Amino acid sequence: MQGVIKSYDPGSGDGIVVRDTDLAEVDLATDALTGSVFRLLRQGQRVIFDLNDEGQATHLRLGSEVDMGTPGLDPERGGPPGDQTSA
Repeated sequence: MQGVIKSYDPGSGDGIVVRDTDLAEVDLATDALTGSVFRLLRQGQRVIFDLNDEGQATHLRLGSEVDMGTPGLDPERGGPPGDQTSA
């Protein structure tokens, strides 16, 4: 799955990811950053993630609109279809 970090508290590790497909808010699992390249998350950070059995985001990985195939995005240019200013 893919989404954007809505909020993250580095002290407690609590956070929320907004899923791209349906804009649902998903809580971060307590182990969401374990084994990932992330030490901290920032609001607006694009991520790829899995859901655990409790429906929480886990196994966070780096993401970008181009490599995740975001709907409505021209993968060749990294912007909206027909956009001449990207890339």
